[in-house]
Amino acid sequence: MSPARAGNGAGGRPKRPTMVDVAREAGVALRTVSRVVNNDPTVGPANAAKVQAAIAALNFRPDERARQLRTGVTGSIGAAVRRIAEVNPELAAIERTARACGLTLLAASTDFDEARERDILISMCRQRLDGIIVEPIGESHSYLEPELAAGMPMVSMDRPMSGISVDCVMSDNASGIGMAFHHLHRHGHRRIAYIGDSERVFSGRERAAAFRAALRAHGEPVEGLVHPGEIAPERVAKALDTALHAADPATALVTGNMDTTIAVLRQLGPQAASRLAIVGFDEVPLADLLQPALTVVAQDTATIGRTAVELLRARIAEPTRPVETVVVPLDLKARGSGEVRP
Repeated sequence: MSPARAGNGAGGRPKRPTMVDVAREAGVALRTVSRVVNNDPTVGPANAAKVQAAIAALNFRPDERARQLRTGVTGSIGAAVRRIAEVNPELAAIERTARACGLTLLAASTDFDEARERDILISMCRQRLDGIIVEPIGESHSYLEPELAAGMPMVSMDRPMSGISVDCVMSDNASGIGMAFHHLHRHGHRRIAYIGDSERVFSGRERAAAFRAALRAHGEPVEGLVHPGEIAPERVAKALDTALHAADPATALVTGNMDTTIAVLRQLGPQAASRLAIVGFDEVPLADLLQPALTVVAQDTATIGRTAVELLRARIAEPTRPVETVVVPLDLKARGSGEVRP
C-alpha cells in the first residue's frame, strides 16, 4: 500500500496524499506537479498526462489553504444578513450570482441583534474572506474601520452602514412610499395611515419620513397617521387602534415592510382586512392567496442581490475606486387590496 494511503499508525484518519506523493507516483519533479495543479500551459503533454494519472490514482486534492496563503485569495465571500431561517430573496440572489462567478458564499444571520452582528462581522474579517456583504442593523459600524484600512472589501445592502464609507445597494425607499400613497389617493382615500419599522433603522426612518412628506404635500395632518416602531404585536395593535378608531379614522393603510404587513394582517383578521385598503412595502409570501390579494410595492430583490456581488467584485478588483451607491427602482403590483374604495 502506498504510504499516501496508509493510516497514521494510531488508528486515526488516513494521511491525505501530497504533491510529493504525486511527484513520486508520476516519476516527475515536484515543480512539474505544482505547474500542472496550477494549470500552467507550458508543461509538456507527456508529463502533464503522467501527473494527471498519478492524481487520479492517489485521489489527490490540492491543499486549498496553501493556495490561499500563497495567493491571498480564498474564493469565498461572506454575507451577514438579518435573517436566513425564513425566505430571503436577496440572499438567494447573492448565492446565485456568487456561484456563477465561481465564489463560495458563507452566510450568517444577525437575527436583528447588534451585538451578534458585530461578532459575526469580526469573525468573517478574521477568516480573511475575499469580501463581505452586510445587511446592516447596528447604529454604528466604525469598529470596522481598521478592517477596511487593512483591505477588507465590504458592501452594504438595503441601507448604508453608519460610521464608515462603503459601497451600497438599496431600494428607492422614498419613491416606493410615494407610489403606495399616491395609489391609494387616486382610489379616493384621503385619510391614509402608515405603520412601519423603527426609525432607528435607516430604511424605517426613510420610509416614515417619505410618508410624512406625502401627507403634507396633500395638505393632510400627520398627527395620528404615522406610526413607526418596533414590530411587536402590542405596538402594532395600538397603532391600528389609533389610526382606525379616531374621530376621523383612516380608510387605508401603508405598511412599511413585510414583517409589519404580516403583523397588521394578523391583528386585523381576514374580515377586517378585506374591508380596508392596504398597500404593503415588500412582497409577502402567498400575498396572491389573500382576499382580496395584497397590493404591494415590490423591491427588485434579484437586482439588489446581484448588484451587491458585482459591487463587491469591483471593489476586490480595484480597491481604490470611488465609493458607489446604487439605488434600485421599485414596482407597484396592484392585486386588489390597494384598490378597495373608501
